[in-house]
Amino acid sequence: MTTLTPILTRNWDQADSFTLAAYEREGGYGALRTALGMEPDTIVSAVKDSGLRGRGGAGFPTGMKWGFLPPSSDKPRYLVVNADESEPGTCKDIPLMMANPHVLVEGVVISAYAIRSNHAFIYVRGEVLHVIRRLQQAVAEAYEAGYLGKNILGSGYDLELVVHSGAGAYICGEETALLDSLEGFRGQPRLKPPFPAVAGLYGGPTVINNVESIASVPSIVENGADWFAAMGTEKSKGYGIFSLSGHVTRPGQYEAPLGITLRELLDMAGGIREGHRLKFWTPGGSSTPIFTDEHLDVPLDFESVGAAGSMLGTRALQIFDETTCVVRAVLRWSEFYAHESCGKCTPCREGTYWYKLTLARLERGQGSEEDLETLLDLSENILGRSFCALGDGATSPVVSSIQLFRDEYLQHFEQGGCPFDPAASTLWAGAK
Repeated sequence: MTTLTPILTRNWDQADSFTLAAYEREGGYGALRTALGMEPDTIVSAVKDSGLRGRGGAGFPTGMKWGFLPPSSDKPRYLVVNADESEPGTCKDIPLMMANPHVLVEGVVISAYAIRSNHAFIYVRGEVLHVIRRLQQAVAEAYEAGYLGKNILGSGYDLELVVHSGAGAYICGEETALLDSLEGFRGQPRLKPPFPAVAGLYGGPTVINNVESIASVPSIVENGADWFAAMGTEKSKGYGIFSLSGHVTRPGQYEAPLGITLRELLDMAGGIREGHRLKFWTPGGSSTPIFTDEHLDVPLDFESVGAAGSMLGTRALQIFDETTCVVRAVLRWSEFYAHESCGKCTPCREGTYWYKLTLARLERGQGSEEDLETLLDLSENILGRSFCALGDGATSPVVSSIQLFRDEYLQHFEQGGCPFDPAASTLWAGAK
């Protein structure tokens, strides 16, 4: 039985967990003091040796990403933290920044020092104003305590950190669209190459990492690469936050080593809500192919989830019981992607629009089986042909739901409407 590993979440139960005093009480910024006494390249090597992979969805090795920076450049180096969390089901970075913002700030300082950057940015989704304010408070506390600014802790190292509020565009979770937005332009993906490591923010060498990736760096410096690598699986090392939502008894954030299974997490969370059974779930948010109860024992690591036909993504485990109409769920996700498509490329712009129209008609029972083939044909013309991963992600729930629940789609045609009661899937359904 895998056990939880509260590291990033260890002080969340404290009323003042977000303050500098509480963070220092738990040994906070001790890793920074250690790091400032190390050579930057040594820190990069430690992150590489730890096996830390990006926690934002793609799972690219973090230390390797840092190593892509050119050894010399006539432009400044930048560190950018992607805090534009906004995919349906994904909800780990927002509570992390809300409950423990200083672990992110400390991670930013250590990471920026390691890549020899003197300018860092945290790009936060604009709607989460409460999180922005909390981050700004944490950054102000860090400046006042000497953890940011000039000559940090007397080391001679300088770092300026800016908390930047985005305008609320899901596309800005794509790293190059984020850079355009940060520079004041409309957020749209850039053509690559050049890659951000060579020509990123303001044309300078840039590292872009997810919140959880950067927040994990202090624990690696403090405890060592071997400590981190001892958790997880052979190729997916370390711990991560698993977000359980939906029809589960105790939804929330569960921090555990990679490789834990949904069955184990459900046991910890009290199981599916009483009187119901698991129907389908997402292993990594709405942009990943859905799983069913047949996948309860798939280890939640990058390789195992991929081999089973989906993606680990952001470990956003959305749980749906038998009261949920899969067609309605996929329609809602498709409406989101159609709304959030930036419109730069035709496959995504037009494909997600037709997804929305076709699925809405099918959900009302007005379509035919030919429409399913149209959806699959649409998917083939979006997947791998879009400018960025938004289009690819939009195809995942559509294709996987047709593969796994084709009969349920057919029921809509046969009955002339949705066979499910929308109210039955709500939290208050059956409540006394």
